[in-house]
Amino acid sequence: MRLSALIPAGLFILVAGFFLIAVYRGDPSQVPSALIGRHVPDFTLAPVEGLDLPGLASGDFGQGKPAIVNVFASWCVPCRQEHPVLVELKRIAGVPLYAINYKDNPEAARRFLGELGNPYERIGADRAGRTSIDWGVYGVPETYIVDGEGRIAYKHVGPLTPQIVSEKILPALKAARVAKAGD
Repeated sequence: MRLSALIPAGLFILVAGFFLIAVYRGDPSQVPSALIGRHVPDFTLAPVEGLDLPGLASGDFGQGKPAIVNVFASWCVPCRQEHPVLVELKRIAGVPLYAINYKDNPEAARRFLGELGNPYERIGADRAGRTSIDWGVYGVPETYIVDGEGRIAYKHVGPLTPQIVSEKILPALKAARVAKAGD
């Protein structure tokens, strides 16, 4: 009788173990996006209250020049860790760096940017998180490259590091520029 009770528990542990192995072996930054190659979703986000920056909308893309979009929140520890990398990326990328401020308090977002610096040209306040869902955001931070035609060309899940910028972001940005030049 005791042995028959252990069999379901053993099967559960075995299945859970396979699940955990699959999850931890995977690289979350490699999560595929169904939006790659598609135009950015139609959206309009108001600016973060109290910041002297415009909001963000789908009409800000497709102007012939690629852009980088970073989804962040002041309460996100990895966002804080990646922020110096974003400041440097803005300096070297030569394209607009926009942001979607995800489910954040405006005062906290202002304090975050005041403390760490503001590399963004536009920030849309996504207080409800609806626009981020439309973009396919899994969590913060996430970074997107949008080509000059307004199509999502690349998505990175997780915090940026100098290595990720040099090995993934800058090449994706170059490819987005080449795609425009080749059109």
